[in-house]
Amino acid sequence: MADLLSWQVEAKTLYLRGELDRETLLSLWQQRETAMHDIAVIDVSGLQRVDSAGLALLVHLRQIALQQGASPVFSGITDKLHSLITLYNLQQIIVSTGDPA
Repeated sequence: MADLLSWQVEAKTLYLRGELDRETLLSLWQQRETAMHDIAVIDVSGLQRVDSAGLALLVHLRQIALQQGASPVFSGITDKLHSLITLYNLQQIIVSTGDPA
């Protein structure tokens, strides 16, 4: 069975853990507005797997933060996730703390 998705907010960071895919993202989707309140960093280092639906949710979470006046960055992007971001040409949207803004 796939690892469930879990998340935690600490200070201004949203920590994601487990698998972010079409099978696991519903609970985060339902609480996305609350989860993104006052978030500056989305830490994805705890994600073992992300599919295209999960990537779409990451883009949407960033958009929610922008609408709330924040400019969130992503931290802990793995090589696999970076490849998916590149495949969908989202390097300008999914900006990591190590990437130039």
